[in-house]
Amino acid sequence: MKILIVDDEKSLREMLTIFLEKTGHTTASAASFEEAKALASREEFDAILCDIKMPDGSGIDLLPHFRETQPNRPVLMITAHASHEDAVEAMRRGAADYIGKPFDLSELAVKLDKAVARRELEEENLYLKQELAARYAFANVIGKCSRMREIFRSIERIEKISSTVLITGESGTGKELIARAIHFSSSRKQGKFVSVNCGALPEMLLESELFGHERGAFTGAIREKKGLFAEANGGTLFLDEISETSTAMQVKLLRVLQEKTIRKVGGNEEQSVDARIIVATNRDLRQAVADGKFREDLFYRVNVIPIALPPLRSRIEDIPLLAEYFIKKICKDQGIAEKNISAEAMRLLEAYPWPGNVRELENTLERTVALEPGAVITSRSLPAAVTSSFPESLPDFAALPAEGLDLEAYLETVGKRLMQEALERSGGVQTQAAELLKMSFRSFRYYAKKYGLIKREELYEAAEN
Repeated sequence: MKILIVDDEKSLREMLTIFLEKTGHTTASAASFEEAKALASREEFDAILCDIKMPDGSGIDLLPHFRETQPNRPVLMITAHASHEDAVEAMRRGAADYIGKPFDLSELAVKLDKAVARRELEEENLYLKQELAARYAFANVIGKCSRMREIFRSIERIEKISSTVLITGESGTGKELIARAIHFSSSRKQGKFVSVNCGALPEMLLESELFGHERGAFTGAIREKKGLFAEANGGTLFLDEISETSTAMQVKLLRVLQEKTIRKVGGNEEQSVDARIIVATNRDLRQAVADGKFREDLFYRVNVIPIALPPLRSRIEDIPLLAEYFIKKICKDQGIAEKNISAEAMRLLEAYPWPGNVRELENTLERTVALEPGAVITSRSLPAAVTSSFPESLPDFAALPAEGLDLEAYLETVGKRLMQEALERSGGVQTQAAELLKMSFRSFRYYAKKYGLIKREELYEAAEN
């Protein structure tokens, strides 16, 4: 650990420095209130030993400054003027522990180790909670269509390797959720999953975020900073919207992928990194290479394992699964009774093209659940954009669309819609619905069961009739 020692007694500072460095730690020391503030403002420490009584101020008054500059770092107060009042005040202001002079070095070491262990446990618990939430968020990636099943199989196949992955897809298709799924199903799942949106930061700030910087590297760099590559060491670094990076940044990213080393902004030392890289973009990188906007050598470096996420409009059979999941989740999050959705409303959701993909579907349902006073979401609850998109007739796919078509999913959706309409037109009488579709009653009953249009009890009643 790196430990800051704050005490006006030179002999005590030297004794603590020798003792701590013999046990494998590194130290820095300050002899006054102002010197301690300056050190804490420009360097990071793992723990702080601070005297209460100093010539130019109280160590207790330093605690707010330590909380600001060294967040979550334990501070152990030491003093020759031990009193119950000082101890209570120090702990109230955020000190991790308290020890009075003269003290035994072994006792100090035990208190220091306990304080640091407690801080590390708190940080680990916080991190695990965050990552557990992220792991459950992957449940949003729901799908049974052939393209999604193939993606899930790809994730399973690469769980034991650390090759770079390129995830492509329109905005809102769930690229980060897939990246998290890859991380949590891999051998690196005990490491951190670190995410950054490359398009959201200016180049200089992005470089500092990724690689870190030395103190004084640029205006405002008053402290040394650890970069995200180092933060993700042993885990996964997710670079979202990599197509938005400049040519200069692409050169630096290429070097990291080739050399597995980074250099902080303003630094000279190389640091090895072992992070699995997953990149994502909503653009066509091959076209960006052809247009001279993305380096060809970097493209081949990141395009080792490509995963292309389909837009929601080509996953029609997944819309009921997603809708039902989101409705349950939203009701639970908002603490309201679970709502159902009518067949007509579901048909409208299936017909809408969803330009914003899964994210738009979730946002639409959150608004719909909030505005629907009853227990069933009907077509009246849906926004006008969705209800007005339902075609008078099924789309004509006599010619194959340019983006391709999931034929199996489309045919199933067409069949389900027509069977729903036949049931509604016949008032729910299955024999009449089967006649409208020129089907045998047995075939109609089979597909109606498959598509979830009739319940098991209705099957028994139909058989008895």
